[in-house]
Amino acid sequence: MTITLAFRNLFHDRIRLAVTLVGILFSIVLVAVQLGLYLGARSMIISMIERADGDLWVMAYGTKNFEEGQNVDARVRYAALATPGVAKVVPLIVSFADWRKPQGGSTLVVVIGTDVEDRGLVPWNVVQGDVSGLGAGDAVIIDQSYLGDLGIQGVGDTAEIGGSRVRVTGLTEGIRSFTVSPYVFTTLSRARQLLGMPSDRFTYGLVKLQPGADVESVRAAIKARSPDTEVLTKAEFRQRSLNHWLFATGAGIALIGGAILGLVVGTVIVAQTLYSSTKDHLNEFATLRALGSSSGYIHRVILAQAGLSAVLGYGLGMAIALTIAVLSERTALPILMTPGLAAVLLALTLAMCAVSAVSAIGKVMRIDPAMVFSR
Repeated sequence: MTITLAFRNLFHDRIRLAVTLVGILFSIVLVAVQLGLYLGARSMIISMIERADGDLWVMAYGTKNFEEGQNVDARVRYAALATPGVAKVVPLIVSFADWRKPQGGSTLVVVIGTDVEDRGLVPWNVVQGDVSGLGAGDAVIIDQSYLGDLGIQGVGDTAEIGGSRVRVTGLTEGIRSFTVSPYVFTTLSRARQLLGMPSDRFTYGLVKLQPGADVESVRAAIKARSPDTEVLTKAEFRQRSLNHWLFATGAGIALIGGAILGLVVGTVIVAQTLYSSTKDHLNEFATLRALGSSSGYIHRVILAQAGLSAVLGYGLGMAIALTIAVLSERTALPILMTPGLAAVLLALTLAMCAVSAVSAIGKVMRIDPAMVFSR
């Protein structure tokens, strides 16, 4: 009877139901898009750090994120290699450079230099070509989503970086940069040539530890040998990059703020419609009170009404949000929709509608059952 009564109250006024669902739908879509953008941005910021095969990162002091690292001397690598517990140190070059398009004009790219055989940071999701093709003298691999931005059509096309010709030998899918500057993979020596970097310099040292080695002990030893550098774990460098791009720049705060705004607006709309619906049915609720219905029963009816609204609104909102997420897959900042986010959105929707029902419950609890007999 609880669900039946809640269902009839909800569908009695179709216009009011539509307003309620629109409020929930608007809230769900806004929150889903904002949080999806946040997750998408987060994924792009940490993708290179997550894919790199290293337990520790050796870098110039004060490095804030992956793309903006400064060069360090090769002696840092040899010092790390001489540290007990270190299996290998893979040098990695990361730097911004100008990509000159074949038809004219230029755009900023991020050159990533690493040797495939070292397995430090190898391109993934390769859909055309092969990473072994980077062994060619002028070979580079880029993501296919940036073909238009780079002024090329696909594999085999050429362009220039730093006055030297580069030829696209492979394409990846889904490797995007939060800075919107395309990643360009090449070999270590080729990266130095393109960037005009001396052979005794690199950007990061990816330290792979021997089995059983203590991370903190090795880190302290490397730091003592190279006091002008920083030695971070993968988790620390990941968090530092996230803090810089999402919070120091204000981007993450703006996205989270938009999500909170969506929840507030949705809660207010649903609260108003539930309160109005309850007010229009005061006589019916008064009759239930007069017949001896408990407060708990009436509470359950109103909460069930709110729950039905939440489920219907959530279903419609998620359908729209998923459509937007699919359409954004090939954009510069894709919306990431995960099962975890979908579950969080469902919980938020139910909580939002439950909070909205509080005002309606308060109104019903102040009803005098005697009003039924005065009609």
